[in-house]
Amino acid sequence: MTSLRIASYNLQKCVGLDMRRRPDRSLSVIDALGANIVVLQEADKRLPPRPAALPDEMVEAHGWRVLPFGQPGGSLGWHGNAMLVRGEIGLVRTAHVDLPGLEPRGAILADFETSIGPLRVVGAHLGLLRRYRLMQLGAIARDLRNRPARPTLLAGDLNEWGATSALDAALPGLDFVEPAAHSFPAPRPVAALDRFALSPGLRAKAHGVYRRRPAAIASDHLPVWIDVEAPHA
Repeated sequence: MTSLRIASYNLQKCVGLDMRRRPDRSLSVIDALGANIVVLQEADKRLPPRPAALPDEMVEAHGWRVLPFGQPGGSLGWHGNAMLVRGEIGLVRTAHVDLPGLEPRGAILADFETSIGPLRVVGAHLGLLRRYRLMQLGAIARDLRNRPARPTLLAGDLNEWGATSALDAALPGLDFVEPAAHSFPAPRPVAALDRFALSPGLRAKAHGVYRRRPAAIASDHLPVWIDVEAPHA
């Protein structure tokens, strides 16, 4: 049975803990993950027009494709969320979802044809307050209900410091994967802010947190990865 590796990484706009903006260093961490699909958060600079912190040409030179999500002005994605793919991954469509809350937030969505069959990947960076995180997951759940069913994986920085029981209720149809380890803050992680959730039809073969140098200094988050199987594909 084949599996597909998907990773999630909050880049912190490619500014490391040494306060240096080093997109080359961020990309070296992304390359080392061995992933087929990488979901990114804080991939753009904060102020409009939100230019990409990780330049397209640098990404493409490393063999990655940047998926289009329709935000103009040089942005890599949508509200700082972006998605990179490499290898034999067929893109069917992309979309984005506006999320409620005090601060501007959005989620991205891509449908693929892959070695494990059809797959939908949703990337999100949820708000700092639980009230808004629940509202944002509710908006994602409503959007998914209005789309044709497809095996779905949610990945991102959920900003949730505690158990995911409350989040589970807000996102019916997907189950959060118990984190293998903590991912934040990168030098001495104490919280599993970066997580995955899977719909029925997908199974986690393995998952973990990437700790090798220079990940502990390239961002305030460590990247997380998951190897996904579709047992009934």
